[in-house]
Amino acid sequence: MAVTSKRAGRHLVSVVPQLSVRGGLAALDFYRAAFGAEVVYQVGGTADNPSVVAELRVDGASFWVADESPEHGNFSPESVGGSTTRMLLIVDDPRAAIDRAVTAGAARIYPAAKEHGWLLGRVEDPFGHHWEIGKPLIPWPPADAGGAHGPPRRAAETGNLAR
Repeated sequence: MAVTSKRAGRHLVSVVPQLSVRGGLAALDFYRAAFGAEVVYQVGGTADNPSVVAELRVDGASFWVADESPEHGNFSPESVGGSTTRMLLIVDDPRAAIDRAVTAGAARIYPAAKEHGWLLGRVEDPFGHHWEIGKPLIPWPPADAGGAHGPPRRAAETGNLAR
């Protein structure tokens, strides 16, 4: 999930998502059960400091989860009436990963289906974040895409049939 480019001093430059949630400890439990995430760093989640900030990894890919803090401009999907972003989880077996997420408490938005060179489905986690779970079925990105296209979206979401 992290996009890493080049070295900036001693650190790699990366783009790593952070999901704001209500119920940080419950979110950590869900992501462990749904995606096999491991918590590699955590602050909070105690009686003295109930607010959670944690880094998680799924098969080496990092993302962060934090309890929402409106005073810092961090709102969960529940506060804003829906998610403002989608996570893309690329795995070897999207159908099994979707089933595991649903068993852990996610809602199936659509099942994995072949479209635009991907096997891709979507779930909504209990905290309002949408996860597209899939894998490319062809070398990605396609040679004719010119690097301008990211992971595909369903035609119904874009209002057009061509990509």
